[in-house]
Amino acid sequence: MLRLNYLVIFLLLAVVLLSVRIEASIHEYFGESFGSKGNAFVLHGGSEGIYSSAPSRNESSSGDSFIRFEKIMFRRPEELSNFSSGPIHAILFEVDDREMIGGSAYGGQRAVCCTADLAKLGVCKQGQIIYRPSTNSPGWPQVYETSFDVDKAETILQPRSIQITKTGMYNLYFIHCDSNLKEIFLEGETIWKNPTGYLPGRMAPLMNFYGFMSLAFVVLGIFWFSQYARFWREVLPLQNCISLVITLGMFEMALWYFDYAKFNETGIRPTGITVWAVSFGTVKRTISRLIILMVSMGYGVVRPTLGGLTSKVLMLGATFFVASEVLELVENVGAVSDLSGKAILFFVLPVAILDAFFILWIFNSLSSTLNKLQARRMTAKLDIYRKFTNALAVTVIVSVGWTCYEIYFKSNDVYNEQWQNAWIIPAFWQVLSFSLLCVICALWAPSQNSMRYAYSSEDASEDFDGEDTLTLIKPSSLPSKDVRIPSELRSVESGNCLSHGDNEEDKTE
Repeated sequence: MLRLNYLVIFLLLAVVLLSVRIEASIHEYFGESFGSKGNAFVLHGGSEGIYSSAPSRNESSSGDSFIRFEKIMFRRPEELSNFSSGPIHAILFEVDDREMIGGSAYGGQRAVCCTADLAKLGVCKQGQIIYRPSTNSPGWPQVYETSFDVDKAETILQPRSIQITKTGMYNLYFIHCDSNLKEIFLEGETIWKNPTGYLPGRMAPLMNFYGFMSLAFVVLGIFWFSQYARFWREVLPLQNCISLVITLGMFEMALWYFDYAKFNETGIRPTGITVWAVSFGTVKRTISRLIILMVSMGYGVVRPTLGGLTSKVLMLGATFFVASEVLELVENVGAVSDLSGKAILFFVLPVAILDAFFILWIFNSLSSTLNKLQARRMTAKLDIYRKFTNALAVTVIVSVGWTCYEIYFKSNDVYNEQWQNAWIIPAFWQVLSFSLLCVICALWAPSQNSMRYAYSSEDASEDFDGEDTLTLIKPSSLPSKDVRIPSELRSVESGNCLSHGDNEEDKTE
């Protein structure tokens, strides 16, 4: 019943998201309304990092960077069209020129619309927005306006294209200062383009990154599946799970690459590909965490089942999947403007809490498993578990450090001025998880000796979950009929090539 509820919630969320019109670098406005901000009425039209056009390009070149206004129309109700309105402005500015917008009289509160006090000072005209020419970019900010005539319910902003000759984060706002225009709606679209395509500047490097990651997963897959094919008779259930994670990773990286490539080519983000990429990634992360948790508990290596913990592990995995899927859908489906930190705390906090719970449970289980392996003197398994523990510890330490850096980066980049480096934040997490996967593949790669790391009937001769003190009793020095000679041990191993250290382990086990 619990799984059914999770499935229903996910399907309902997917239907809602897919039914919404997705924006893209072709920013489309469908009856958008203005909101009150101070003494102005403001509508955000988009924010994107744009690279400057190549100097050798002319205006008609496909390599131009530009922002184009097309079919921009403002509407008001017929019953409120009996007067001519004040101007409605479209203001486009680069983030470095944000201080050029707005002003204050006598050091008072900063205002976007010209106040009576500022008008008396002669710095602006009352009812107009306040802006000053940029000292770094002549001709900027770009300001265009239109207004409603008497008995007119519509007014059109003339189409125009603004070529971008300076690399920067550009912001578009529609603003008016007329309090009589209580109900006004925007329709139309603006087109934002970089020299290499329609991808916003912050997202553009990610297309090449996911292309590189796709190749990296292919290389890892070739290594892993070649070993898998060679020693398929020795494959453990754990190695089947690792194969699934590698396959999901291949699909995820390829889907992200095609998502960005299609977006870059058309200017419309392909919703279906984005949802599939998010879903494959969420499934991969969920299975990866469950595998690490089960291995930490000793499943498939020193114990055949999880016993009564199976339902708890599956419940934790299902909860993490739903929380992570919702977060990723909110973050990525329909994401267009270069505004980081889109997801609200309501979606981020559950994933963070579940991740912390996974970490605590994993290391608690590892500690118990290591102690019992050491007490039983299972040297081969103990060695591999120690390496596994060290890899996890390094990963957690690096993750905590990077999380602190990410918080610092976002808190000091309120206006997204560091947009050219922002792609490194999501890319790092992909590289870190891939690195841990490579370590796990190296530790548990299929080989002719794989079975020595698997649970065997010898492990069942004593209760692995029993008291450690029972395993510390010294064995009798006298031979007994239950003690196997090395030749018998080799026959049990079915021809595995064991070293002297492995024979010693078999004797102690």
